Amino acid sequence: GAPIVLIWDNLNVHKDARLRAFVDSHDWITTHYLPPYAPDLNPVEGIWSLLRRRCQANTAFTDPDHLLAALRRRLRQIQYRSDIIDSCLTATGLSLTTPRRQSQ
Repeated sequence: GAPIVLIWDNLNVHKDARLRAFVDSHDWITTHYLPPYAPDLNPVEGIWSLLRRRCQANTAFTDPDHLLAALRRRLRQIQYRSDIIDSCLTATGLSLTTPRRQSQ
């Protein structure tokens, strides 16, 4: 298969010994880790920022389910807005090197 390059944050799951052993046993996988705290290089941070401003601001959630429902609703809205997702990627200075998958 084609080589795969993974850019990971420092989430403890990404550094798990079993995952590390799997990656190390496949020479077609290359991993790079972001610096320990690098929100400016992580497009997901842009999405979280939008969520905080749009669905969490000035809201007193009644319970965890209320919060989860609000987050899911906003994430569903964002997933169909490639312009929003692209702007979060652009803000990092990074770019896609493979074509975006087309919906079926």
